[in-house]
Amino acid sequence: MIDIFPSRLPVFLSRPAEEAPCTVTLAEHVLLTGVGRWRADRIVQPRTVGVSCAGHVLLRGDPERLTPEELTPWADSYVDAPARFLPLLDSAFDRLTPWERMVWTQQAEPQPHSVPRGVTVRRLGPADAHALTALAPDRGWLAASWGGPRGLAASGHCWAALDRGGRPLALACTYFRGARYEEVAAFTTPDHRRHRLALACVTALSADIISRGHMPSWDCSVHNRASRLLAWSAGFRLVREYVHYAVGQPVTRGGHAEGRAA
Repeated sequence: MIDIFPSRLPVFLSRPAEEAPCTVTLAEHVLLTGVGRWRADRIVQPRTVGVSCAGHVLLRGDPERLTPEELTPWADSYVDAPARFLPLLDSAFDRLTPWERMVWTQQAEPQPHSVPRGVTVRRLGPADAHALTALAPDRGWLAASWGGPRGLAASGHCWAALDRGGRPLALACTYFRGARYEEVAAFTTPDHRRHRLALACVTALSADIISRGHMPSWDCSVHNRASRLLAWSAGFRLVREYVHYAVGQPVTRGGHAEGRAA
């Protein structure tokens, strides 16, 4: 596959919103922000396209046009692909694990909530990049879809509950922004959980998303009970279930391991 720079979303990636909510939000986000990568089997009238951002891949088209070696740039990723791609993915990587997912959209009013004295919930801006950087290193995924903390802070798509010193105690952000849906992600520091701070941030962000004429959406594992409870409390309701696949390292061929593309 080769890198491409599309001027519009390929037709075969598009799906009617009423049939599959949020299917192409990742692809639309990459088009909008430039954060991510498009690859195809050919530049003109591609028959197979893969869009990747923040460790997630949307793969569509004809798997017969690809070889296992062409998928190596997506090692250690989560791949959303039709079942017809499974034999190709299985031959390309040493691990192919199905991951059951749930998609929700906000359809009800969020539950009432309040924040403790001394905590402020507000939109983050460029000057808050340092606060996002200071979050635990294992929370870097929150900003990955915007190119890092600086990009997320500058996007205007992140709301946080801050203490008097400006330290984020919880936050909610648009993870992927599409033409209709904005996928919400949220996080609370371990020592401030069960105070509904994430709910306050999600509620503020959702209102902001709606003011832009978009619909808030939520994507989580069926096994993530905490995420499901937060989504329900914030007024989200289940609309779709699907499976994406966690892939491992490229399969070793001919005595050499296929490496991740630069």
